[in-house]
Amino acid sequence: MGSATRYTRSGDLHIAYQAAGDGGRDILYVPTWVGQLEILVEEPSIHAFIERMCSFSRVLSFDRRGSGLSDPWQGAPTLEDQMDDILAVMDAAGSERAALLGSLEGGPLAMLFAATHPERVSALILYATFARATHHEDYSWPPTKAERAEFTEAILAQWGQGGIASQLAPGRRDDPAFMEWAGRMERYAASPGTIRKIFEAIGETDVRHVLPTIRVPTLVMHRRDDSMLMVEHGRYIAEHIPGARYVELEGTDSLFSVGDSEAILGEIEEFLTGARHAREPDRVLATVLFTDIVGSTERAAELGDSRWRALLERHDSLARREVERHRGRTVKSTGDGILATFDGPARAIGAATSIEDAVRRLGIQIRAGLHTGECEMIGDDVGGLAVHIGARVMGAAAPGEVLVSSTVKD
Repeated sequence: MGSATRYTRSGDLHIAYQAAGDGGRDILYVPTWVGQLEILVEEPSIHAFIERMCSFSRVLSFDRRGSGLSDPWQGAPTLEDQMDDILAVMDAAGSERAALLGSLEGGPLAMLFAATHPERVSALILYATFARATHHEDYSWPPTKAERAEFTEAILAQWGQGGIASQLAPGRRDDPAFMEWAGRMERYAASPGTIRKIFEAIGETDVRHVLPTIRVPTLVMHRRDDSMLMVEHGRYIAEHIPGARYVELEGTDSLFSVGDSEAILGEIEEFLTGARHAREPDRVLATVLFTDIVGSTERAAELGDSRWRALLERHDSLARREVERHRGRTVKSTGDGILATFDGPARAIGAATSIEDAVRRLGIQIRAGLHTGECEMIGDDVGGLAVHIGARVMGAAAPGEVLVSSTVKD
């Protein structure tokens, strides 16, 4: 989230947390179990979403016990156990009261905490979440236990390849950069064995009895055509929390940062502050360069963790040097490649070919993709359609090839 990761104690466990921004109110994002704080914000759309919230608040978040940078489970944790983690994070961050933001499986924990500790909760904001995870005779829209078990096995069979994110953000599943990030997020969140236990715990979730006891101001949002989590979940929650405000949004993606994220942010800002101020992004014309190491997964397995990490560090150093030499800016490492921008296509092409030559001496082969277009400047990051096109161009490049879009050719 742009700040240093710190640890606090919750009983015998260490819980990793971060705080970003310095607005006049606190928002505590209650995360999903599939996540890792430091990898999360490497996805530009999520970084931009959090930065936008930081314009009117301080944003806190943490890694759930059993995942990411927090300690592993000691037995199967209940939602009650995990409420202690929220209290520990708030106390460590010096937050007396916070608005809770919960999505997906973070929502039930946020709802239970709001009902149990209303004195610590200024507001409850729920987006694309549920009160019960599996089908019941009076809650008929979720999958049955058998259907959920089948889904779990399918996800575990390809764990580490971004399958969860492709379900949550179908609009981005053809974006190579997004899917590479999503795969790393899964791998850094937890191992397949731990994820199986997490999915089993999520499948037991049922907080329907809690909803009528929530007495804090509540905003419920859900996208009407959400392809992962049916809109009936949001409608049910809003109907059963006294006085809840319900907003039904357009779109199919469950992930809050994908699609019309400004609609979600605007609702949050207005709910908490009484007004919304959509910030116009800074836009520049730039040439975007993406690179990617060919066969990185196989090479990492061949070398082992320490030797692979050393090779990556050398690769990154050479890539940054060539970008700087060609008067570009390295935006970030993408794990096994880089994203860089240039003020002209000729310099970008020169940098790409120089990087390819330099890393070949390390026994590495890369592919590279370039596109020129209008980019949104999001702090130190970049976003917008031009960035997504650049990632797709790279995905279409052959090993050892520097592939450019027709815009760059022109």
